[in-house]
Amino acid sequence: MNPADGTVIAQVTEADAVLVDDAVLAARRALGGEWGRIGVRERAARLHRVADAIEKRFECFVQAEVADTGKPASLARKLDVPRAAANFRVFADLVKMAGVEAFQTEGHDGTTALNYAVRKPLGVVGIITPWNLPLLLLTWKVAPALACGNAVVVKPSEETPATATLLAEAMQEAGIPNGVYNVVHGFGPGSAGEFLTRHADVDAITFTGESKTGATIMQAVASTVKPVSFELGGKNAAIVFSDCNFEESVNGIAEAVFLNTGQVCLCAERVYVERKIFDSFVDALKRKAEALNAGWPADAKTNLGPLISGQHREKVLSYYTLAREEGATVVTGGGIAAFGDNRDQGFYVQPTIYTGLPESARCVKEEIFGPVCHVAPFDAEDETVAMANDTKYGLAASIWTSDLKRGHRVAQQMKVGITWVNCWFLRDLRTPFGGAGLSGIGREGGIHSLNFYSELNNICVRL
Repeated sequence: MNPADGTVIAQVTEADAVLVDDAVLAARRALGGEWGRIGVRERAARLHRVADAIEKRFECFVQAEVADTGKPASLARKLDVPRAAANFRVFADLVKMAGVEAFQTEGHDGTTALNYAVRKPLGVVGIITPWNLPLLLLTWKVAPALACGNAVVVKPSEETPATATLLAEAMQEAGIPNGVYNVVHGFGPGSAGEFLTRHADVDAITFTGESKTGATIMQAVASTVKPVSFELGGKNAAIVFSDCNFEESVNGIAEAVFLNTGQVCLCAERVYVERKIFDSFVDALKRKAEALNAGWPADAKTNLGPLISGQHREKVLSYYTLAREEGATVVTGGGIAAFGDNRDQGFYVQPTIYTGLPESARCVKEEIFGPVCHVAPFDAEDETVAMANDTKYGLAASIWTSDLKRGHRVAQQMKVGITWVNCWFLRDLRTPFGGAGLSGIGREGGIHSLNFYSELNNICVRL
């Protein structure tokens, strides 16, 4: 369904267990064919051609992503599709340069040996991706998996099937052999997702999505002891000190709260502002929220889209209701956006800011995944560090201050996988990315992705 107006835009075939088995078998056969024989340089060259094919079909990918998600086309053009191409280029180049360990070993009896590692593919990798950044997060996993020589079976979210399918056409155009990249559509429990995670001939599972789903997948793979990589939910904090660059901080926090309608795992749902500037900051952030334009996705002026589905909108609205029940002050928003046109059949909500909740409130503790934040004052550095870290999640944080010593100091105290200082969502794809606690297992990015998608085989040669 198109989230912007609730219309049906496609029918998608749900994969049964037999079809998933066929996809896994196709991947296994590909590993024994041409794909398993070509070297690193040739694999890298073909991944560059995949990036070229994405760019050749740039507008097709934009339109598919917008139709599935309802996000502004301007955002898809700026973020989703360029990052998809970049993911293939970065990992294609990285795998050619990635080194391995080597040691000259001296034994106690005077013998010497050379120990060195070689990188081998895991085999068939099951990839399960979410609906919020469907193409970006899909390619973030597919690119390093293929760079390491694996074959993949992809199960995109049932909400966003289009770009994963379109990517298959780009793969063929780029000369990726049949069976290397496979797509199966469906749901999770009792459907394609469960069939894939429980499949005995799948060698690893990587998943981005809700923490509860990650726990279910861990149970599914336990009997076969598959390696897993999870990037899960977050209840991320932003800390704003009074010595910050006020305008830059307001702009940065507004983006961190409302980008992609708050449907980014890295979004800041908890904002802590030093009391000296609390009132003025809340007022400035309110103006930012109320200036957002929830127009039609194709409109260049649109910078706020709908939520992904009616079901997700009901979840977000239930938290809007809960916040009021818990005693929140509604600074702005807190309801359903109304337009007087077909967008009223879509899944829009108002961008929302709350204040006044205790740290124990459910709306402060639980991930909402919408265009909403709670803003709270603080007086001391150690106080806000304690509040920011008081969560079962541990994905991301941001610190806003002109005192870089403090920025470094506070950032290193955050119990998260990534902390930004005076910025948000600024990524170097070579760096480690992942979460702690309920936010995930393992790290992606750079060499960390290559290490997950490959087996390191040590070879010891007596000299």
